[in-house]
Formats: sequence, structure tokens, C-alpha cells
Amino acid sequence: MRAIGGWIGTGLAVLVAGYASTADATAITGAGSSFGAPIYGAWGEDAARDVDITLNYQTIGSGAGQNQARARTVDFGASDAPMSAAALKDARLAQFPTVMGAIVPVINLPGIADNQLRLTGALVAQIYDGEITSWNDARIAAVNPGLALPDIPVAPVRRADGSGTTFVFTTYLSQSWPQWKAQEGAGTSIQWPVGEGARGNDGIAAAVRNTEGSIGYLEYAYAAGNHMVMVRMRNSHGEDVAADNDSFEAAAHSAKWEDDATRRVDILDAAGEGAWPIMSATYVLIPTDPTDRARGRAVRDFFIWAFERGDDTARKLQYVPLPQEVKAGIESFLKQE
Repeated sequence: MRAIGGWIGTGLAVLVAGYASTADATAITGAGSSFGAPIYGAWGEDAARDVDITLNYQTIGSGAGQNQARARTVDFGASDAPMSAAALKDARLAQFPTVMGAIVPVINLPGIADNQLRLTGALVAQIYDGEITSWNDARIAAVNPGLALPDIPVAPVRRADGSGTTFVFTTYLSQSWPQWKAQEGAGTSIQWPVGEGARGNDGIAAAVRNTEGSIGYLEYAYAAGNHMVMVRMRNSHGEDVAADNDSFEAAAHSAKWEDDATRRVDILDAAGEGAWPIMSATYVLIPTDPTDRARGRAVRDFFIWAFERGDDTARKLQYVPLPQEVKAGIESFLKQE
């Protein structure tokens, strides 16, 4: 696994430049999702060696990534919250998924080790709703028999910026707890009832590390790369599963794909046995009328290369590659002029 932990506090740009000294290399720019930043950075390094395309990717959050794609200030945007077909048409954008990945709750509780604490979607929603304020609450204790829960306040940490990770997380909470759906709902940015705000996955990780009693939500590669303490989550089968490759693959196998312009996938709380419940795809947005045709072609070539040669790198970073038949359909679109 690449050293993701070193990214905390080192800035937001994923710049791949060292391999770009050849005069005929094409430089492309992307911006948006922090969920997708590790894989785009790694693919960028590899593509710079293989196909003379260099990538400068800015980790600014999904909402900003969508806005920059609309404004044509980058060659592609990246978002974990897929745009609707109507919004894509209005913005003259095409959308496609690149990889699937997991979002995991992470905690900082004295005496609680990795995968010891068990939570349900409803409990997480009640924590972020302010209904559960202490870690030894009877509702948490009921799903953790025999575990010594500390008598300390719950300190929720949530994203302060517009975030596709937040969109996925709050959509999951809306599915898990009717009160959350009725009062808070889902979105890239919502009015949080409680909690400390932090920017980006790296901000969430730093805040949880520094705050006893805290809970946050992270893209799995950040959580694993920074050795965060994760929890087990109860899935739709009533199983308390750990976040790992097996549970991610189980969820991916039961994903439901939309056959329309959005190319969306529904993978939250998937039906498969052993499935991790908080899974999502991350998406790329490219102009259908690029301002620079050469860079527009290079963006398409970059993702064709990634679909054909990037699966091993994706797995090393704990993402799940798209099914072959889905990739084939996207590649066919990308090869069009």
C-alpha cells in the first residue's frame, strides 16, 4: 500500500510531475473527490511512465469538483455524488464511475482496539443526530455485550466542506434511521445537528486522532493507511462485519447498475452475505465539448489506460475495480471522438 498516512497536513494537491520531462507529454488537470484522490494519484504516476500523460489532481471535495467541471477550469471533475441526467445535459458533461470503495467509521476510544466496537446504521445516525451523547449509552452496550465501554462523551466529527463522502454517508444514515431521513436528509453538505467540522479525509483523520471520544467517517484507504481504529458495522443480513477486502467484494457483487446517462451504481447496504454496508462508486465528469480537444482526448486515453491496466493498483489501495462488463461499456464510450 502506498504511504497515504504522510498526506495528512501536507496540502491538497496530488501532483504527478517527475515523469513529465518528455516534450510530447500531455498535461491534464482534475479536481474534486478526496475519496478518489489516492487512486487518481497512483494512476497518474503509472500513466506518466506508460503513456506520456501527466496528471495534476487537486483534492477539493466533490461539490467543488462538480463546479470546476461545469466551469471548464479543469479537464475533468471527480465526485462521489453522481449528477442527475438533467444536470449532466445542462452542463454538457458526461459521467462514469471509476472504482468502488468503502466508507468506514473510525473512533478514538480509550481501551477499544480495532474492530472491537460494533455499531449499526441506526446507532451511528443517533450519534450524529445528538440523541446518543455518551459511549456507555445502553443502546450501544446492547450490541456490544461484554465490551467495557468508557463513560465519556461522544464527540462526532463530520466534514465541513462539500463532500461526496458525506453524500454517501448521509444517504446511508437516511436509509438506516427514519428520523435522520425526515430531519437531516442526505447531501454533499447538510445542516449537521452536532459535531466538529473538518475539511477533507485528512482533516477528519487528524481531528479523530486528536480528540478522545471522537467518531468520524473516512474513505477506507485513508483509514487503513493512517492506522485508524475502525468499527464493525451490522449489515442487512444482521452480520457484524469488519471493513476488509472480503466484505467489500461481497458488496460489489450485488451492486445494481443504472443503464442510463448517469451510469450510477447502487451499492449501499447491499444484499450480499458478508457485505460491508457503506460502499459507493466514485465518478468522473468530463466535458462533451472540451475547450482543448487534445487535453480532452488525453483525459479519455488516461481513463482507458486506467481501466485496462489499473486494477492491481486499485486493489493495493483497497478499492474494488469495476466489473469487466461495466468497464467495457465505459471504454467504448471513451473511445468515441
